[in-house]
Amino acid sequence: MPHPSYLALGVAAVCAVTSVTIAATRPLPVHVLVSRALPPVTKLPPHEEASAGYTIKHILPIKGAMHMGEFHWDETGAPKTGKVIITVDLAAQVISIFRDGYEIGTAAVLYGADAKPTPTGVYPITQKDAKHVSNIYDAPMPYMLRLTNDGISIHASDVRDGYMTHGCIGVPTAFAKKLFDAVRLGDTVIVTRGEKLDVGKPVTAA
Repeated sequence: MPHPSYLALGVAAVCAVTSVTIAATRPLPVHVLVSRALPPVTKLPPHEEASAGYTIKHILPIKGAMHMGEFHWDETGAPKTGKVIITVDLAAQVISIFRDGYEIGTAAVLYGADAKPTPTGVYPITQKDAKHVSNIYDAPMPYMLRLTNDGISIHASDVRDGYMTHGCIGVPTAFAKKLFDAVRLGDTVIVTRGEKLDVGKPVTAA
């Protein structure tokens, strides 16, 4: 049975203003990612919608559990323009991209563990480089989206069981290219560990 549908949401310490309902974190099976059944879209009253900020309006109807290397991308029904945010839940190993509140892509991810953990927080994308090479590890980082000055970024990786990164968020290459093309400098990336929110709730961190 698929897990109930929740979305990763940033309520990191950098966000001083939050008033959200956080779902209880559920234990996850090894190497299996949370999958979301499509819930009904909650329409806020106009006066609440105007003050809610960025609200998650729709997620992709994915059946079953996502596995390492899997991704989905579907812009059908999503607005062609609008504010873009990316959410990353390290506990679920899932990344999602939203345009105007509509999820248009999601994928299984790698993240940093052990001595090089991926930091949580809210970050703007400060650099885009489709052919980036790490000046620390001399390793290719295709479709790189920089989050921090010390090298943490989202980039294409060989996403499989048992792999990890040096702190970056690794995504499947085909997904990385689509993500790279869909975002602009300054777009928000929210990285959490197991913090989730129902569809229809405002993303105050965005």
